[in-house]
Amino acid sequence: MQINITSSLWLLLLVLVLSTQLLLVLLFLFKPVLRHLIGKQISDFMGRLLSDKYTQNLMEVWPAGKRLSVLNILETELRAQNGKIITRPLGSPKHFLGFDGLMFAPHLMTKLALPISTQVDMRVTLGPNAQRPLIINIPLMISGMAYGIALSEKAKIALARAAKTLQTVTCSGEGPFLPEERQAAGKYILQISRWTWGARNQAQIASADMLEVQMGQGADMGTSQVEAAEFQGRAQVLAGLAPGEAAVSFPAPPGIKQTSDWPLFMQNLRKQANGIPIALKLMATGHLEEDLAQAINLGFDAVIIDGAQGGSHATTPIKQDDFGIPTLNALVRAQCYLTSQGVRDRMSLIIAGGFFTPGECLKGLALGADAIYLATVPLVALTHGQVGKVIPYEPPTTLVFYDSPSNHKLDLNQATTSVVNTLRSMVLEMEEGIRGLGKQSVQELNPNDLVALDALTAEVTGVRCVY
Repeated sequence: MQINITSSLWLLLLVLVLSTQLLLVLLFLFKPVLRHLIGKQISDFMGRLLSDKYTQNLMEVWPAGKRLSVLNILETELRAQNGKIITRPLGSPKHFLGFDGLMFAPHLMTKLALPISTQVDMRVTLGPNAQRPLIINIPLMISGMAYGIALSEKAKIALARAAKTLQTVTCSGEGPFLPEERQAAGKYILQISRWTWGARNQAQIASADMLEVQMGQGADMGTSQVEAAEFQGRAQVLAGLAPGEAAVSFPAPPGIKQTSDWPLFMQNLRKQANGIPIALKLMATGHLEEDLAQAINLGFDAVIIDGAQGGSHATTPIKQDDFGIPTLNALVRAQCYLTSQGVRDRMSLIIAGGFFTPGECLKGLALGADAIYLATVPLVALTHGQVGKVIPYEPPTTLVFYDSPSNHKLDLNQATTSVVNTLRSMVLEMEEGIRGLGKQSVQELNPNDLVALDALTAEVTGVRCVY
């Protein structure tokens, strides 16, 4: 049998070689004819393109595309297909006011940069007034990306392992509790989310190093629904849903039916927390100060402010594009308000939304944030070196999304290493920047280390302008 198979393979290979050679011979013999036919087709096409009435011309798609954008055309087509809400992965494509209008301003003659051998203290303490504060070794945290609603089991475990190696923290996200993720992680934030499973049980809460009450994020707030077909399998079981039952979110975590329920909710959650910090996660909006006032009154130990650049898997374009305020505005307003209320030293400020580079992260810290939540960067890093398994027929994210038939192709160890390398590289660059400013600790950064390139950025941040 082995001889027959081998003979068949050799025969197939011979046929392929001869067929290729025959095709090359035919191309050579009929080259003038082929050139004539191809040239005629191109000539006819260009002739019509340059003479047809504009309203009947194929190139009408060019000005239409310039006016509508390819994205708007695509999403209109998707809406036309079935008349249902469409959901977009990863957040808004819009460009908001960001950190590019800021530059670091070291002192070259009056204060020297520190030697490369200088150790930079990157440690951060979150919830300093809590009985059991959360201490991490770097100011970069892996944000909440939900198991089941967004990411696969492999992806969540890889992120947890990476966080443990880096001695930072990872967040459960709003999905159902995944035991393997908790086992793989070192420091762990459990999100009290707005879904039926969001209240969490005592054992899950006891396993956490910080709790995060999720009222919104950069690209999502309010209610939404995940169809059962996108959530079936183990995530559906862990969520406590019946087969075929859709997952539907609430306006607030279970137990909050009206705003007057908050004090009792926090009282009970504080008892369950057993001394670990409790954070509030918010979509940053024009009513940010009102939301922060409530956070102070309710005794939260930290606030997580997610600007409009924040992403969220499978939320609607209207929430991603037309809700919230930019991260830069949100950070400055939150820092100013918490300081004016005299609580900044006891309430930690974590900022999220649109941080992609070491420089952006360092600028966020200089403007007052204690730590930066990252999601898109580790998400991209997860698939490093593995995208060839799915492209060109599928996008790289199919390696990590829960409802993707290709998520089994993700190599867990390689994904973990890639996330570790990415964040470690970012931290090393940030340390170099801090030494360049003549400082030894991330805590020493402040707005005086920055200058603004334009009047609007200077006005928004309070940083001095370069002119």
